Amino acid sequence: MPKCSLHCHPSNQYLKHIFFSKCLRHSQLFSTLSQQTDDDDQHPPPPPLPNEIFNETSNSTSNSYKLGDLSFYSLIENLAKSHDFNSLEILLTRMKNEHRQFKEDNFIAIFNAYGNARKPDKAIHLFHTMVAEFKCRRSVKSFNSVFNVVIEAGCYDRALDFYNCVVDDSNGGYNLSPNVLSFNLLLKVLCKLGLVDNAIEVFREMPMRGCVPDGYTYCTLMDGLCKEGRVDEAVLLLDEMQIEGCFPKSAVIFNVLINGLCKKGDLTRAAKILDNMLLKGCDPNEVTYNTLINGLCLKGKLDKAVSLLDRMVKSKCLPNDITYGTLVNGLVKQGRAVDGVQVLISLEERGHKVNGYIYSSLLSGLFKEGKCDEAINLWKKMIAKGCEPNTVIYSAFIDGLCRDGKLDEAQEILSEMVDKGCSPNAYTYSSLMRGYFITGNSSQAVRVWKDMENSNYTPNEVCYSVLIDGLSKVGKIREATVVWTQMLARGFMPDVVAYSSLIHGLCNTGSVDDGLKFFNEMLCQGPKSHPDVITYNILIDTLCKQSRISHAIDLLSKMLDQGCDPDHVTCNIFLRILREVDPPQDGREFLDELVNRLLQRQRVLGASVIVEAMLQKFLPPKGSTWTKVVKELCKPKKVHGAINKCWTKLYC
Repeated sequence: MPKCSLHCHPSNQYLKHIFFSKCLRHSQLFSTLSQQTDDDDQHPPPPPLPNEIFNETSNSTSNSYKLGDLSFYSLIENLAKSHDFNSLEILLTRMKNEHRQFKEDNFIAIFNAYGNARKPDKAIHLFHTMVAEFKCRRSVKSFNSVFNVVIEAGCYDRALDFYNCVVDDSNGGYNLSPNVLSFNLLLKVLCKLGLVDNAIEVFREMPMRGCVPDGYTYCTLMDGLCKEGRVDEAVLLLDEMQIEGCFPKSAVIFNVLINGLCKKGDLTRAAKILDNMLLKGCDPNEVTYNTLINGLCLKGKLDKAVSLLDRMVKSKCLPNDITYGTLVNGLVKQGRAVDGVQVLISLEERGHKVNGYIYSSLLSGLFKEGKCDEAINLWKKMIAKGCEPNTVIYSAFIDGLCRDGKLDEAQEILSEMVDKGCSPNAYTYSSLMRGYFITGNSSQAVRVWKDMENSNYTPNEVCYSVLIDGLSKVGKIREATVVWTQMLARGFMPDVVAYSSLIHGLCNTGSVDDGLKFFNEMLCQGPKSHPDVITYNILIDTLCKQSRISHAIDLLSKMLDQGCDPDHVTCNIFLRILREVDPPQDGREFLDELVNRLLQRQRVLGASVIVEAMLQKFLPPKGSTWTKVVKELCKPKKVHGAINKCWTKLYC
């Protein structure tokens, strides 16, 4: 018997025509839908789901082809990927009206699309309507999807409310039992909100709710503890994790602990974590090495940082821009910018393309060390090698030229920068203004300010602080006050530098009472505007010069109450004024009492500074004071470090 074929009968030819014509229309529909965008307002697209397609299908007498649920599922997936939410809503409505069956995976695809489009509220609304409107059963899978969408959008309070709404049965929840992923996401939210203690409580409850913590659980909690400065608890959690039989499978957990310990300055324990990591058969990655190298550089242990870099290369873990940038920046901070240049040369000889961060760091370091010629040579070599400076590099070079008094050259570089389409930033303009003020050319500094405003660049707090500081130092208090008023009118909050500069200017003109008014205003502002030791020293010095000793001592007491420690300048101010009183005093009793007051407030470092100042003036503290200081220093077992530091400052 011959095989049946669509080509063997005229009626089958008709069926074939109907089938393929409808498939072609469906394909065109699919393409049209995927190309639509939400913001196409000027040329509105044709209806995404033409009625004739469905009508013709349902009314066809042949019934050879019917658009099934799988076709709708494909459309949902495609529209979700293209973020065509208008068409998605139309499609969902049609499926609902035709009593089509929905799958949870359809909604999860839409949730993810809302997440990518940063529309968490849309995802939450759709989740709440899944059952009532679309007759689709929710599970913890869809809950986790929406929960993650809200978290990734940075809406942590909203995410916590959503969790409580869905999971908490006492609030009429959805009777969904969270799984390990749910708890991991909850821990992430709590840690982001700074509620680490609450996160620990949730962590302890997990086993009682049938969920065994996994590596991600421990890692999230460790990271939250480290960011709160509770590194010791995080390290203990690593031990607990391994006792419970959950062993780290990647470097991520170890990196969290190493980073926390390095920021704390505990490099010894960080090295032990690295050893533990190797014993567990977990290879360090570039993040591990970069974190340790950065920690060593911050401690000034550059030789060990270089040795670790060699070890990194031998372990076939390639250093990246962050590695070299960290090492060069560490050298610059230690006043070894020339050594940093040698690292740069070595990198270029190996064919490594150096980024702008390294160049800007080296230029700043060379200028700060007074090596202006070396910095200019580095600039010329950089240009010759075809490296196009960006705003950061230009600004670093301009700042260095201004520091060296080469204002004309700095102005030429600024013109070149603008001509090449590189926009100056606040740091660029601030450097120029500061340079002109230092050289005594305040009129040119003001001209730079006007040029900045004429170029439609809005100055920030730094620019205002530099201008107020410069005007105050040259005695132009009226002009500085006008700038101050303009700064406030534009919604900028003055920082401690701006406040201290204006107070200094007022004190220099004898208006110390006006300066005290601004000082009292500082006490009511945020942390960045709180008085520092420089602010207090300005006012104390002026009060002492006006023989208002009792007021100066009251201000010193307020300084201690506000948690600000006196420094050598504070001591010298009081020693000077005490020698001028009748009868003259050497100031030993005064400073000894100051040391005891600091110790009573557990401010050991502040007390140590005063003791150092006394020794430099050959004013030894009393025996009882020495005993207290040594006892406090012995608590953290830093006796040798304190003694060495003291001897170094005295004789080096």
